[in-house]
Amino acid sequence: MEIMEKQKVKTMTGAQMVVETLERLQVETIFGYPGGAILPIYDAMYDSNLKHVLTRHEQGAIHAAEGYARATGKVGTVMATSGPGATNLVTGIADAYMDSTPLVIITGQVFTSLIGTDGFQEVDVIGITLPVTKYSYQVRDAADLPRVLCEAYYLARSGRPGPVLVDIPKDVSLQTAPFVFPEDVAIDGYQVRTEPDLSIIEQVKEEIAKAKRPLLYVGGGIIHSEAAKELFEFANRTGIPVTSTLMGLGSFPQDHPLYLGMLGMHGTYAANMAIYHTDLLIACGVRFDDRVTGKLERFSPNSKKVHIDIDPAEINKNVRIDYPLVCDVKKALTELLKNTPKPDCQEWVKQVQAWYREYPLTYKKESSDEIKPQYVVECLSRITDGDAIITTEVGQHQMWAALFYRFNKPRTFVTSGGLGTMGYGFPAAIGAQIARPDQDVICIAGDASIQMCLQELQTVMDQKLPVKIFILNNHYLGMVRQWQEMFHDHRYSETRISSPDFVKVAEAYGMTGLRATKADEVEATIKKALATPGPVIAEFVVVEEENVFPMVPQGKGLDEMLLTGWED
Repeated sequence: MEIMEKQKVKTMTGAQMVVETLERLQVETIFGYPGGAILPIYDAMYDSNLKHVLTRHEQGAIHAAEGYARATGKVGTVMATSGPGATNLVTGIADAYMDSTPLVIITGQVFTSLIGTDGFQEVDVIGITLPVTKYSYQVRDAADLPRVLCEAYYLARSGRPGPVLVDIPKDVSLQTAPFVFPEDVAIDGYQVRTEPDLSIIEQVKEEIAKAKRPLLYVGGGIIHSEAAKELFEFANRTGIPVTSTLMGLGSFPQDHPLYLGMLGMHGTYAANMAIYHTDLLIACGVRFDDRVTGKLERFSPNSKKVHIDIDPAEINKNVRIDYPLVCDVKKALTELLKNTPKPDCQEWVKQVQAWYREYPLTYKKESSDEIKPQYVVECLSRITDGDAIITTEVGQHQMWAALFYRFNKPRTFVTSGGLGTMGYGFPAAIGAQIARPDQDVICIAGDASIQMCLQELQTVMDQKLPVKIFILNNHYLGMVRQWQEMFHDHRYSETRISSPDFVKVAEAYGMTGLRATKADEVEATIKKALATPGPVIAEFVVVEEENVFPMVPQGKGLDEMLLTGWED
């Protein structure tokens, strides 16, 4: 009663409570699509200051919310109605869960009296998304809405970030109740361990002092924890080389002499050989997924392993760990910066740097006019000087972007890692551009994956966003075709695809369309696209059967990589 009097309690509908709570939580942008079950909340937003971005499909909305979150570190917010509105979000929820992206998903639901009756547009969204959310709520009392939403945003951003779903039946949105905004958030049974075990920290320091071939293996946890500064200082102070995962790109400057590139299936020779030969592997904010480790029996076989991660479920999940540190990686690195001895590893550094020089990322530059996709990415990196936010779809172009663009800052590479979601990159670019209007935002796409969410071109026009879309058009489902070539005797089953005239598509939506068909047109096309106000589609007609190398074939170890083809 005292709290209610202190806050001068107002009576509101549940829908009004949702809007009021989001405003108090300083939510800046909501991505969504309205429908019957969530209509009361949209009605309440009519008179609010909340910015809502209407996408053309719920999948576009949730990927845009992911892009917003990844570009800023803030919690992304997405809203959709019941039934198909909710199920259209499932891919994005799973994507956010795999890549630890903080989201709050608000879905409308049928009246509580209809739940379980197979009513119109009813679906058990809690049951469907249970394996791919940090937590899910279905609110049955309007008075609970402020508390539930505050908890949802806290859960989404704390510990290992991830998606939290709040399902609101329509009658709960229409109920009236006193509005009480919680002064703090306390969730029974939910505890996040952020402080490192100092006794293990000291043991790690001792191992560093003894190591002759130490290596830092860093991932997306560095970026989520805002620990790039500590990582940079730790590597510089100790002289330990650094390799990163796909999700860790940008956490350490790629032009630094200690950086060896990305590791794993399409990692550099230097990074994979360093992983194989290291005697002390310091893993920071990673999960040892299969695209990184290759054959587990051959993964870093002779090293002692340190694993720093805030999620205890990741410790010893795939790889046996000698020194587990369940904590915030930023805090662990801060402690390791205190009096950590510099290892005697100068010869090791010379060796890994020699590998990096002797086996650089390369591709055959034929004398013909054909455009190599790697060349497009190299030109883009040089022209932007790495000072852009790059989003990608999923496939060969994603790997070429990861390998040939120089990422030197955190939150400049936004891609789908764990789930590998085609259709992710373009709407993610929308969210990133809304979040970072001061930055150039460029989506590198393939001709297949760009068609997954092509309808969001209208969202770009409505929002007047200067997103640039670079399509590497090889007329194939490129990565699938590469596997068919290498492992299925060139039997290209259902991977040759057709596409619309992307220049005319751009013009139909009222934006600029460009096309390059020869190598000597690439640089001018990129410069024109970047200099053109507003959104641009730039299509690059590239060599059709170009493959991504290096590559570790599935089932092989990192030391068994192919550099440029089967002949290697």
